[in-house]
Amino acid sequence: MSIMGMADRLLERNAAPDWLTRIGIRKLLSERLVDESSATVEEEMRRKMAMIKSLKGEEIAIEQEKANEQHYELPTKFFLLTLGKRRKYSSCYYESPDASLDAAEESMLRMYCQRAGLKDGMSVLDLGCGWGSLSLYVAENYPNCKVTGLSNSWTQREFIEGEARRNGYKNLSIVTGDITKITRLQGITSSFDLIMSIEMFEHMKNYGALLNKISKWMKKDGKLFVHIFCHNKYIYNFETEGPSNWMGRYFFTGGTMGSDDILGYFQEDVKLIERWRVDGRHYAQTSEHWLQNFDKNIEEIRGILRSTYGTEATKWEAYWRTFYLAVAELFGYNNGQEWYVAHYLFEKR
Repeated sequence: MSIMGMADRLLERNAAPDWLTRIGIRKLLSERLVDESSATVEEEMRRKMAMIKSLKGEEIAIEQEKANEQHYELPTKFFLLTLGKRRKYSSCYYESPDASLDAAEESMLRMYCQRAGLKDGMSVLDLGCGWGSLSLYVAENYPNCKVTGLSNSWTQREFIEGEARRNGYKNLSIVTGDITKITRLQGITSSFDLIMSIEMFEHMKNYGALLNKISKWMKKDGKLFVHIFCHNKYIYNFETEGPSNWMGRYFFTGGTMGSDDILGYFQEDVKLIERWRVDGRHYAQTSEHWLQNFDKNIEEIRGILRSTYGTEATKWEAYWRTFYLAVAELFGYNNGQEWYVAHYLFEKR
């Protein structure tokens, strides 16, 4: 049996110590960089442009239902036990090394609104709204905004609507639908001052077709703000085959790791007006905090895993812990300068 095969067997039995799992993850990351690199800058650019061309020939997204199964249709209680107060299932921002997860959630949400130029009274669409961290934040802090969230998950919609009722927010609506299929947001204005998308693009393929669709929901002077995690120069698909593609197989089937500049190649319908980078160590610390919450609440979480995965609960306990470890190691690699978060601000052409 290969070393990777032995590691998988240990993992499935939840018998792999964290230090060994982390070493294995770092090894896979270094191998990924070797695989993606080319001998010359010319060849590196040829490979990159070939990937761009390939994405432009794809559907907007593939394996959408698989993404739901892997993340978003687990009982909401699982995520309430692992995420912060705002239920932000994406990178947070740590203004100080000792900041709490709750404070880091608030800092990143505040940053989005500042960078997007959000003003009270705007109509706002939150694409891929998760458990409503951004939608609820805007509804609370910008009470004159009309906020619409688009979710691909019924459980997420039910949770967000419940939170809105509990807090008395009258300015928030949630629509359930698949971004690849939906054309009109029924019963709601289809023209927005600001559209925001936080870690949805990673599940997409043809960004050109996606941005074309989004542009039709933007007012003439509307803006689009995108948060996407990325590598500093490489583009690759999350594959499912082979021992080194564990993340693609269990957590990001159909997804894409974009490069820092990837969306700049898809400007037919929107025009890039500003870009920012967020050091990967912020995401690494976010995932370390998720793991700490997971371990702190492990007894309650085990009950949820048993009800969800049945006889495979032990394996999936290990898989979820490994997911958090993998995210932490990915974004902490090379001191957060290799993989990190990119922010884009577009206007409509």
